[in-house]
Amino acid sequence: MKIVSNKSNLQVLHEDNHLIVVNKRVGDIVQGDKTGDKPLSEIVKEYIKEKYNKPGEVFLGVVHRLDRPTTGIVVFARTSKALSRMNELFSNRETQKTYWAVVKNKPEKSKDKLVHYLKRNEKNNTSKAHLKEVPDSKLASLEYQIIKELNNYTALEIELHTGRHHQIRAQLSAIGAPIKGDLKYGFDRSNPDGGIHLHARKLSFIHPVSKDSITIVAPTPDDVIWNAI
Repeated sequence: MKIVSNKSNLQVLHEDNHLIVVNKRVGDIVQGDKTGDKPLSEIVKEYIKEKYNKPGEVFLGVVHRLDRPTTGIVVFARTSKALSRMNELFSNRETQKTYWAVVKNKPEKSKDKLVHYLKRNEKNNTSKAHLKEVPDSKLASLEYQIIKELNNYTALEIELHTGRHHQIRAQLSAIGAPIKGDLKYGFDRSNPDGGIHLHARKLSFIHPVSKDSITIVAPTPDDVIWNAI
């Protein structure tokens, strides 16, 4: 995968007049929140402003989000037209999303489809996976397959069918395979960088303006576990 730009604080994977796609690092927040930490959206705006010498305010639309401890592909829209069309693609599930995860326990099956009903708990910002529908729950579906077995961990490739709050984290935890570093969902210790081993690896979609078929692949973070995969 050709990296368009790789400044110390921003790795751009794809860039055109309508979209900019970046490889999010552990700890980056996509949009501003109550922490007051500088969000990735502001860093991308500064990058565009500097690169194209743009006066005034830069338009940048947030198409989707990734959890703060995860890494990988995040898409931003540079025009309002692209933003509304990308929002439609995501809400209509007309994108193909592939994630990689490193889990503690090897799942019983080498590949499987997981279907749960996720209920969100706003107080502690988690989602619980139920096998049957419960009040205020939402259907969640994914498919996984084992791609590599390491000494103490197993690497999975995940195709996401729905986009629920903490979906992959909650569903893998529900089958007894919490993601490495994910204290919220049952892993026993945190990663040194505070992140978890969940990476938005690949995204395919039809470009909202040019109608070209786009596939973007994000390199994994540089650490011993990811490098072994």
